[in-house]
Amino acid sequence: MGCPQVLSSARYKALGCYCPHDDGPFPKPGSMGPSPPGLEILSQLHVPCQSMSLLLLLLLGNLPSQDAATAIPIMTEDQNFPHLGESLQPPPRACPPRCSCPRDDTVSCDGLDLGLFPSNITKSAQHLSLQNNQLVEIPYNELSRLRYLRTLNLHNNQLSSEGLPDEAFESLPDLQYIYLANNQLTVAPQFLPRSLRIADLAANQLVEIYPLTFGEKPELRSVYLHDNQLTNTGLPFDAFRGSEAITTLILSSNQLSYLPPSLPSSLIRLHLQNNRIAKVPRGALGRHVQLRELYLQHNRLSDAGLDATTFSKLKSLEYLDLSNNRLGEVPEGLPPSLVILHLGRNQICHVPAGRLSGARGLQYLLLQHNPLGPGGLDLAAFQGLRGLHTLHLYASGLEQVPAGLPRRLHALMLPHNRISELGPRAFVATPSLVDLNLAHNQLTSAHLHHLAFCRLGHLQTLDLAGNRLTLLPQGLPGSLQVLRLPRNQLNTLDPEPMTNLSMLQELHLGHNRLRVGSIMPGTWQEVPSLKLLDLSHNELSFVPPDLPEALEFLYLQGNRISSVGAQAFLTTPRLRALVLRSNQLMMTSISPEAFLDLLHLEVVDTTGNPEPIIVRMPKRPKRPQRPQAH
Repeated sequence: MGCPQVLSSARYKALGCYCPHDDGPFPKPGSMGPSPPGLEILSQLHVPCQSMSLLLLLLLGNLPSQDAATAIPIMTEDQNFPHLGESLQPPPRACPPRCSCPRDDTVSCDGLDLGLFPSNITKSAQHLSLQNNQLVEIPYNELSRLRYLRTLNLHNNQLSSEGLPDEAFESLPDLQYIYLANNQLTVAPQFLPRSLRIADLAANQLVEIYPLTFGEKPELRSVYLHDNQLTNTGLPFDAFRGSEAITTLILSSNQLSYLPPSLPSSLIRLHLQNNRIAKVPRGALGRHVQLRELYLQHNRLSDAGLDATTFSKLKSLEYLDLSNNRLGEVPEGLPPSLVILHLGRNQICHVPAGRLSGARGLQYLLLQHNPLGPGGLDLAAFQGLRGLHTLHLYASGLEQVPAGLPRRLHALMLPHNRISELGPRAFVATPSLVDLNLAHNQLTSAHLHHLAFCRLGHLQTLDLAGNRLTLLPQGLPGSLQVLRLPRNQLNTLDPEPMTNLSMLQELHLGHNRLRVGSIMPGTWQEVPSLKLLDLSHNELSFVPPDLPEALEFLYLQGNRISSVGAQAFLTTPRLRALVLRSNQLMMTSISPEAFLDLLHLEVVDTTGNPEPIIVRMPKRPKRPQRPQAH
């Protein structure tokens, strides 16, 4: 039988009560030290717990008052023990109003439109998030007492530099992650703790960084400073001194005029796009042997701002973006590790032999929107690039397919040039092509040789949109899966050019001059795998007959279709989407039986016709219910 409940077990413990059958590990008489005067006799009596309780009550009730000379101190309530009737469960943890505290160490007050910093945040908080509020100031006394903070998220508030006390961060020795993006800071905090790992100050109005903002931070890994107003003056020479573990530095969309020197040699990703950089000082990248990604697009770089050693020591560089600058030639000294080189939208008019050969690991080369012209690419311009996978040359003023292309090239992008002829050997050097884009050139059917594509046994996608073709090209490879011919002048379709296209899944023929009578019988039987057929914006007066059985998507908008018969889709039972928008259909133009057998049909678009049309959709069969497991 346990200790009587008149007094709590803890009070019995204080009085030296010992109940041999009690579950609690209370001490035996004498183990608590000397008993209060007048109670020593109780420790020597071996009486049952119930009797002990009565004796204690009698004794305590007869004790003289404290005014007597021989007063015995009355046992007052001990604040360390619960009062009578109190729960032994710990009290609920404090949490600021409207905030959430999913763990003892986490306080989240996101998106509450708070104008004041919450005043009752627990001192033990390690993760505090106040993003998406209206805070204009962080009180020093409130922030400095949260000395166990590891994460502080103040993203998207209205904090100014005056409202962010520098000295408060000195009291946060464990802070690792600070997020201050999308505020109104004009200068960075002068001091951040050495424990810092990630710092995000993007999208502010920063004009100045201090030496100890990011310096002397041995654990710092990532710094985000994009979308600010930093100049080279506001970024001191020693801004990152003593922080040689930084791998990611984002300085894009600022006002830098040259690549900052003395950046951490540990960098792996460096973003400097959208600045005013006109020069990379000699040796500025000489120590960055771990750098893999360098973004310099949308700057003011010219040939004079680079030299032969600018990139030569970047032994790990894989991605280099120099697009949208003022370069007149391909930079020298490109490292062999380079995988992707983006030179689009510069002023490059000539690629000499050997200039790219140092980048022998290059796989993706983008040269679009440069004024290369007919003679801009030397015959050996791509010599040594055996691994080149993708070459972008659109809008470069080319008049023919470049010679000397790498044999293993998989994707060749040549749209928006002036190519008017394809001979029998146009692609003889590139038998591995999978994707070929010749859209928006000046090709005609008369100058497209029937053997031009026959050697491309791996070709899957061919884009000939926006040319001047009147006939479907001959000699298309059987591997073709997507053929794009919109915006030409096609006026007839014959089965013969399609005889080899059994794997074709998409055929885009929109914006041509096709009529139903110009589509020869048997044409669609040559493409049994066709799933998507685009015949929009032609001159069709009704749905073409005998469409392929595998068809799922049929686009017929912008034609002259005035009726849809009951058997219009008899051969296309798998049709899922049908677009009949902007034709000449009336309310009674579509037979009620037209769609009854199309059990997979999900969409029929008839908008833009002379009258609103209500389409009677087929009833889809109910799926059998799976038996429930018992």
